[in-house]
Amino acid sequence: MDISINTPALLFPAITLLMLAYTNRFLALATLIRSLHTKYKQVQEEREIIQAQIRNLKKRLTLIKHMQGAGISSFFLCVLSMLFFYLENQVMAFSCFGLSLLFLLISLALSLNEIYISTRALEIELKDMLEE
Repeated sequence: MDISINTPALLFPAITLLMLAYTNRFLALATLIRSLHTKYKQVQEEREIIQAQIRNLKKRLTLIKHMQGAGISSFFLCVLSMLFFYLENQVMAFSCFGLSLLFLLISLALSLNEIYISTRALEIELKDMLEE
């Protein structure tokens, strides 16, 4: 297989957009947690439901943290791969690029898991609304 310094460079826009999406998810969750915290302090009747939602959000926050970590690792290894290509160290360049792809896959798998968890949370909310 023949790859050059341009091959890892192709991942730059993809990883950057992925990190932006992860950051947007994190900010949306942070806003939701803050509003639930305020609601928790004000409304005594719904504390059980809010606590369940907070547990779900904590899982999602952990996943997002790991998604971002894997994405950043992928980006770092991608840059390192380009450096090794520049220094004409093909073995290290291939190794770093392979690891970069692996971390990108891990990040995407975690993202898929987070999407499933958030979808289940929304289904619970919809079910609760339909029961009333």
